[in-house]
Amino acid sequence: MGWTAVQTTAVLVPVIAIVGAALTALLTYGLNQRSARRERRARAFGEALSVIEDYAEMPYRIRRRSGTVEARQQLTEEVSRIYSRLAFHQALLDIEAPAVAAAYRLLANEAKAEVGEQMKAAWQKPLRTTDAEMNLEQHYDRSRVDAARDHCVATMRATLGKGNLPPSPKRPGRASVAGDRLDRGPVPLPPLAERDQSRVERDPELGQ
Repeated sequence: MGWTAVQTTAVLVPVIAIVGAALTALLTYGLNQRSARRERRARAFGEALSVIEDYAEMPYRIRRRSGTVEARQQLTEEVSRIYSRLAFHQALLDIEAPAVAAAYRLLANEAKAEVGEQMKAAWQKPLRTTDAEMNLEQHYDRSRVDAARDHCVATMRATLGKGNLPPSPKRPGRASVAGDRLDRGPVPLPPLAERDQSRVERDPELGQ
């Protein structure tokens, strides 16, 4: 008795079902992995941008400082922590998304150039001692930060598949930002008068 069509069908149907199920599972796994990677990247991008915002807030925090030794130490240590966080996120983006890393490097350097000067100026301002004085009359300019941030966000969106990569911004005298390094920059410190007073507060004999 020969092999019949019914027998062939009986063999092929389960095989096709198994292969189909395997392909479906493989496709689902691939889509889930892609979605998880996009979510991981989006979270990393958001955390990296939050560090820039923390840095941009430092001039305001310095202007509202209380004038105690502890407050000054806390502020300078916070700036140092922000620099460490910037370096961490820069390294992570260099590994995860090189195009975003270049845009973020520009953003960080622009923030340090613009906000760094504002912090230096803020340390030179007199202390504010009343509640009313905590309302700052003038906001600090962040046009350079905002322009670099817009470019960085556009690059992040393109990397997540939500737009096209923006053109690389040009800076005067620079051909490209792709090879720029992340400048750490100095930590803005309180003026000498405040630091000298801090020494006296720590060691009363210095004030005699």
